[in-house]
Amino acid sequence: MEGDLLLRGGFIERVGGTIDVQVDREIDARGCLVLPGIIDDQVHFREPGLTHKATIASEARAAVAGGTTTFMEMPNTKPAALNQLLLEEKYKIAAAGSVANYSFYMGASNDNLDEALRTDPTTVCGLKIFMGSSTGNMLVDNEKTLDALFAQSPLLIATHCEDEATIRHNAALARAQYGTDIPVREHPNIRSVEGCLKSSSLAVALAKRHNTRLHILHISTADEIALFRNDIPLKDKRITAEVCVHHLTFNAADYERLGNKIKCNPAIKAEHHRAALLPALLDDHFDVIATDHAPHTAAEKAQRDYFKAPGGLPLVQHSLDLMMRLEQAGQISLERIVEKMCHAPAVCFEIDRRGYLDEGMYADVVIYDPRTEWTVRPDTIRYQVGWSPLEGETFRGRVRETIVSGQLAYSAGRVNEEVRGQRIRFTR
Repeated sequence: MEGDLLLRGGFIERVGGTIDVQVDREIDARGCLVLPGIIDDQVHFREPGLTHKATIASEARAAVAGGTTTFMEMPNTKPAALNQLLLEEKYKIAAAGSVANYSFYMGASNDNLDEALRTDPTTVCGLKIFMGSSTGNMLVDNEKTLDALFAQSPLLIATHCEDEATIRHNAALARAQYGTDIPVREHPNIRSVEGCLKSSSLAVALAKRHNTRLHILHISTADEIALFRNDIPLKDKRITAEVCVHHLTFNAADYERLGNKIKCNPAIKAEHHRAALLPALLDDHFDVIATDHAPHTAAEKAQRDYFKAPGGLPLVQHSLDLMMRLEQAGQISLERIVEKMCHAPAVCFEIDRRGYLDEGMYADVVIYDPRTEWTVRPDTIRYQVGWSPLEGETFRGRVRETIVSGQLAYSAGRVNEEVRGQRIRFTR
């Protein structure tokens, strides 16, 4: 529809038609799309402890430049957020420096069950469990602990699902074949389809046994699609799934061109897997789109040793660009992009009054100019690490303004660093 949008006191007051009232500021958005702010349910902003890669403030700036107004950040920092004190320290850092709205996952380990279970579900987005993918001391492979977490967690449980034994077996085979010079193209063979399916199947089985609210992150294989239902509304699902923009964009052939720049966990896999993910998103087997934004320095990524080159790529600035490219190609509608990047994360996580351009909602708004053509270059990249796997690619359409909780956070290519996002709340 065409019409006006009236924002007052950090909220959307009126929507549609011609709104003739006195205002402090008017933004002319004729010819543009006005969208709800994107909610990214999986990012790694690296603070504390890894601030040579990124900070909460630096990546929040990149987020708003790409239309993401709310992020949920993972606990595998240094130290990992495995107790209430460390978790609240991250909230304090964000309150002081994040231009975007924020929430942080509590981390799970084999020995922090009591801390995990006393997390407040109205103020924390979820409990992150690394099931079979070791990250520091956060691998949860104790069967009793895993069962207790699924049985008792008051929070949504978000899982990274790759089977550690399968990965280790495949890595040993690669070492036997290549020695120390394992090519990155072996990454989807080492972190294989079988490893993903085995771990995801275990998570689903545990959730069904205990009626757990489970959300499986970054699905990367066609084989996992059948684990998820699409015959009930999202609000009624107890088990949901996420797909990430890089798994919708790249396939295993791209390792030859981009190498470690697209090395991530779970791995980008063969084309038939990539091709299956978008239809599964469109038919509601998958519920939300995210980035798994995970920056590493260019030097770290350039390491030749397969096991030393870290997995992860920076994406939070460019998620809407990638999805709008699919829209322009006729592969997804604008409405479905908004549903999967804005509405569905709000429903999935039961976020208080965000994700929609409805009266009474928080004023998280993106103005997107579909006419602007631009190229990803070093001077347009806002990630602290300064690189992107999309460098050199041209897009049609670009975020022009981003409004965060009623504040103009991004406009005319500039981030207003005086703006502060809010800690999001949940209605669980």
